[in-house]
Amino acid sequence: MTTVTYTVPAISCGHCTHTIETEVSDLQGVQSVKAEIDSKKVTITFDAPANEQAIKALLAEINYPAEGLLTL
Repeated sequence: MTTVTYTVPAISCGHCTHTIETEVSDLQGVQSVKAEIDSKKVTITFDAPANEQAIKALLAEINYPAEGLLTL
């Protein structure tokens, strides 16, 4: 299992966190997603077949691009 935290500057409200958490949770292999308004961070725990490339692509697709990996 892998846990990553990304900076996502576009997070500005509860709708943003809900959208991110719902969409990313739907990726096969994702175990948990926590998006935070104040810190503008998204923490994701996942196993295969999910991977960082797929997660970042999905975040960009839903208009919440990840700008930096904080932890791995």
